[in-house]
Amino acid sequence: MSSNDLIEQIVKEVLKSMESIQNDEQKYESEEIHGSGRACEIVSKKDYPLGKKRPELIKTSTGKSIDDISLENVLSGKITLDDVKINKKTLLYQAQIAESVGNIQLAANFRRAAELTVVPDARVLEIYNALKPHKSTKQQLIEIAEELESKYKAKLNAELVREAAESYEKRNMIKV
Repeated sequence: MSSNDLIEQIVKEVLKSMESIQNDEQKYESEEIHGSGRACEIVSKKDYPLGKKRPELIKTSTGKSIDDISLENVLSGKITLDDVKINKKTLLYQAQIAESVGNIQLAANFRRAAELTVVPDARVLEIYNALKPHKSTKQQLIEIAEELESKYKAKLNAELVREAAESYEKRNMIKV
């Protein structure tokens, strides 16, 4: 497989994931849904898939639109890896769609993912590894939860880590 074929495959997979993400827990309060004080569209099942029915709503983390992401732009260097990272708003739209069809758990997953868009990738991986059974003490997990909540405003993720700490402790899966 040539590097051009590989790049084209990566671009297609990114576009596919932006279009095909489906369904999401409790409603965010207005401030959380809208994020950073700017109004956010309200979407539902009728808007799915966003990439086809509402492409104007989909932006990457650097503000690029779906139309900006093409093999030509990748090859010319106009599109970088940072340009294809998903945007918090796109994940929140997907959460709304999931919720509109009754998939509350998926909606919750999208909301947690939206919170993590501001956490550096390396830190996300560290947290992921810390959450493996027997890898962290309860105190270490509580500190991660506090960091997520205070530093990144990731309240849903902080709650999940606290729940994991309690569950691991009950099941003797905490590092001693």
